[in-house]
Amino acid sequence: MMAAFNLSSFTPGPFILLGIPGLEQFHVWIGIPFFIFYFVALMGNSVLLYLIVMERSLHESMFFFLSMLAATDLLLSNTCVPKTLCIFWLGPQKVTFSACLTQMFFLHYSFAMDSAILLAMAFDRYVAICFPLRYTTILTGQIITKIVVGIISRSFCIIFPCVFLLKRLPFCRTHLIPHTYCEHIGIARLACADISVNIWYGFAVPIMTVTSDLILIGISYTLILRAVFNLPSWDARQKALSTCGSHLGVILIFYTPAIFSVLAHRFGHNIPHSFHILFANLYVAIPPAINPIIYGVKTKQIRDKINLIYFPKRN
Repeated sequence: MMAAFNLSSFTPGPFILLGIPGLEQFHVWIGIPFFIFYFVALMGNSVLLYLIVMERSLHESMFFFLSMLAATDLLLSNTCVPKTLCIFWLGPQKVTFSACLTQMFFLHYSFAMDSAILLAMAFDRYVAICFPLRYTTILTGQIITKIVVGIISRSFCIIFPCVFLLKRLPFCRTHLIPHTYCEHIGIARLACADISVNIWYGFAVPIMTVTSDLILIGISYTLILRAVFNLPSWDARQKALSTCGSHLGVILIFYTPAIFSVLAHRFGHNIPHSFHILFANLYVAIPPAINPIIYGVKTKQIRDKINLIYFPKRN
């Protein structure tokens, strides 16, 4: 009897992702805009990556970090949205425990990567505007390589322990997950054991990391704005601000929903659970779709390359 309990607890059968609770009758219709967001994210980020790789004029640190952001957004979209669309259009989906852990890891890993990349891009803009004459000597290939290694390793070290925190738990309760994808705390709440360590680590460590990123980004842009408003001419100020406009837009799109989601989970006890799940889905679908649009419209070098490829001048 004890052996059977251990087998069913520590090697759980497949979980079942139910979708958005309370909105099941609208799943088919909700899936349509999600498919559009997914398609735009795939096309937009793929075009960005192609342009940055193929165009030598875009081989600068700013565009290198932008290519990392596009690749991470593709990872985030492909980790969550296809399974979500299957749930919306085909009904609840089974997912093995290993597949659920894999999805959970790449979901949170993408989020940590995005935050670190945005910090690196803020540092890039700070050096470009505050120290324009030393830009290439400060952001050398060696420094950029160290930054990239730091981004990847930090994100991995933050998220990978979540896998072990979940694997140590016994699962002898329901395997029904009222969500469209697997996330750390959602899986942990199905366990029949104390999950206080999961709650502490799952909220405190990533939030502290993202909060420190946001504080450093704020400091960077405070110094950038001070330098911009000290420029002698209005044209110089406008040009400097335009180079940061797209980045600031992406920062707002990334951090505003994240902060709202954390506050809603902590203080929004009267908010329906279906709203939390729907908002969580919008968060993984909309930013990857909007980011390439913002950079394509606001960044002159990328806009010019897109116009040259898709709208060539006729003789």
